[in-house]
Amino acid sequence: MPEADTGSEAPADNPFVRDPDTDFAPVDALDEAAAREQVDQLRAAIRYHDHRYYVENDPTIGDRAYDRLFSRLQELEAEFDLATEHSPTQRVGAEPLDELESVEHVAPLLSLDSSGDADDVRAFADRVAREAGEVEFVCEPKFDGLSVAVTYVDGRLEQAATRGDGETGEDVTENVRTIDSVPLKLRGDPPDVLVVRGEVYMPRDAFTAHNRERVERGDDPFANPRNAAAGSLRQLDPKVTAERPLDCFFYDVLAARNIGEGTEDESAGAAPVDDVDPSRGGLDVGLDTHWAEHERLPEWGLKVDHEAERVTDIEAAIDYRNRLGERREDLNYEIDGVVVKVDDRATCLELGTTARHYRWAYAYKFPARDEVTTIEDVVVQVGRTGRLTPVALLDPVDVGGVTVSRASLHNRDEIAAMGVGVGDEVRVQRAGDVIPYVAEVTEQRSEGHFAFPESCPRCGSDVEFDGPNAFCTGGLTCPAQLIRSVEYFTDVLDVEGVGEEAAEQFVAAGVVEESVADLYDRSAEEFADLEGWGETSARNLVDELDAARHPPLGEFLAALGIPEVGPTVADDVAREFGSLDAVLDADEADFERVDGVGSVVAEHLAEFLANDRNRAVVARLRDESRLGEPAAVDDDGGGDELAGLTFVFTGSVEDWTRSELQALVERHGANATGSVSGNTTYLVVGDSPGQSKRDAADANDVPQVDPGGFFALLAERGVDVES
Repeated sequence: MPEADTGSEAPADNPFVRDPDTDFAPVDALDEAAAREQVDQLRAAIRYHDHRYYVENDPTIGDRAYDRLFSRLQELEAEFDLATEHSPTQRVGAEPLDELESVEHVAPLLSLDSSGDADDVRAFADRVAREAGEVEFVCEPKFDGLSVAVTYVDGRLEQAATRGDGETGEDVTENVRTIDSVPLKLRGDPPDVLVVRGEVYMPRDAFTAHNRERVERGDDPFANPRNAAAGSLRQLDPKVTAERPLDCFFYDVLAARNIGEGTEDESAGAAPVDDVDPSRGGLDVGLDTHWAEHERLPEWGLKVDHEAERVTDIEAAIDYRNRLGERREDLNYEIDGVVVKVDDRATCLELGTTARHYRWAYAYKFPARDEVTTIEDVVVQVGRTGRLTPVALLDPVDVGGVTVSRASLHNRDEIAAMGVGVGDEVRVQRAGDVIPYVAEVTEQRSEGHFAFPESCPRCGSDVEFDGPNAFCTGGLTCPAQLIRSVEYFTDVLDVEGVGEEAAEQFVAAGVVEESVADLYDRSAEEFADLEGWGETSARNLVDELDAARHPPLGEFLAALGIPEVGPTVADDVAREFGSLDAVLDADEADFERVDGVGSVVAEHLAEFLANDRNRAVVARLRDESRLGEPAAVDDDGGGDELAGLTFVFTGSVEDWTRSELQALVERHGANATGSVSGNTTYLVVGDSPGQSKRDAADANDVPQVDPGGFFALLAERGVDVES
């Protein structure tokens, strides 16, 4: 049944607001009407207490009394089946999601132009003055969390999404519902449709306590509060998010509208979100300035940061940033600068935006934090592309509230330039307040700088230097590169069930020991023996691998993970050479003659395929799996019936291999590629399709047809499949 609309402020006569009596009568002594009345009172009171505690930081009752009110509400909702999605009891988290869906934002969530130089901030103000005259500014802390857009319809939380690329983000509605400072129902008299931007973060003290709990139960601690907040908000299981101590500040109205604005029928109810004019923001509901917005948001129950100030000119804004910087370590949340924005919203509309930035706002950043410590050792990590990265192991030091024990040394040229070695005292900085790196040597204690290894620390292969960068030449047989090889290979071939975690597990357990070809030697029983795998998931994986044994040549080449060789280039190469043997026999000059292949790509192709270890992996894949060898297809003479069309295939089609289907459409004038793009005409979806190609089709508005629809299309075009 719908929840009674009692409002978020509890009435003065609500018995559970001031000194609540928690000596409740037994549940079975209430009839449904009495239970419903008490539920409404409890919800209103709990919303009031939540606001006082989480938003105003001024609770009026103790924790024990609050817990009793909350437990009573849970008890009544369960006994009389009165639970609703906007009840305060629903913050515990919904059922796990299969994936985070994409959401298109009502208004773009743009980023901010930024600098740590005061002269750049003055230049921003000068440009504003030239275009709009003298203005006042609002200054706010620049929170170091995760930006979200939260939509309320009729005062109730309807949707929440991450910033994403600014145009679309991930739907995190169920996760945001678990954050206590985000109201499920607004207070006062909010607009019928309200879209607000906020920042989800993890308070410093909560971050420290939560990390301690993680370590005590054997989990790895989070690196910093921002990573903790981002990882928590993007969980597929909202119950996990509910266990994380997240908080949220709100600071911008993206869109707002009341009933009947711009419509003839004022009885039609609240305007749908997609009818709201985002360009006007909150102008239509009386929010003519950002400062008015800052004052109004708390009236609706939305938490703002009271460190914000309104100033008369840019020099006052610079002074605000400097004053806040001095108090930065006293704040209970991470900030990396301040945001200076034009106060008048009509002027903001006049100033407009660039493709990426608001032209009416600027981020004045703080300097990177640094501390001095000692290098205890230097290790070289091998990345999944074979790149070697030197990492300094440090005597742990607190850098801006984060304990740093490892820092990047960039590359061998940087090591030589700094003359850095084991035992040296060094200055460590956090780039962007996140990534630690060694900035300089403050005291030379070593006898010489660290010598870069000439062989790969993971597989012993020779190290090849390309300018300042170093690469392992072990290719597909290097364990570090092998993980990436497994993950990438299976992704390109649409083998479901293998991601980064599974790839690491396969290599660590020895299931994949020498190369990705090992996957085709393994039985379902061997996969089922791994932790977290069962008979069903193991059998599904083996079936997926079997279904991917005959990919088109281009798809096979793309799956090898050759640097700079994506699906489009791989298709071009396959079309030019026609067979795997011809590709293997080609040299750099041959590759460079292929349309769409430049000198850099040709060099990567030639080097990769000239490597004996890589060639051994390719040969084994072909011999054991017949990968890269399209099956023969009867020649029906061909034609141009499908000219101008581009097909991509995913999943299996009964009685046909993917290479046969590709050859079929190509003989009749179409293109067949291994990946979906804006140029794709149709995605043909068979049994057990790959999700990545379907997602790409959705993103590019590419029609998806099943095998029946595909063959019907061919028949309409005059292609006789039976001949």
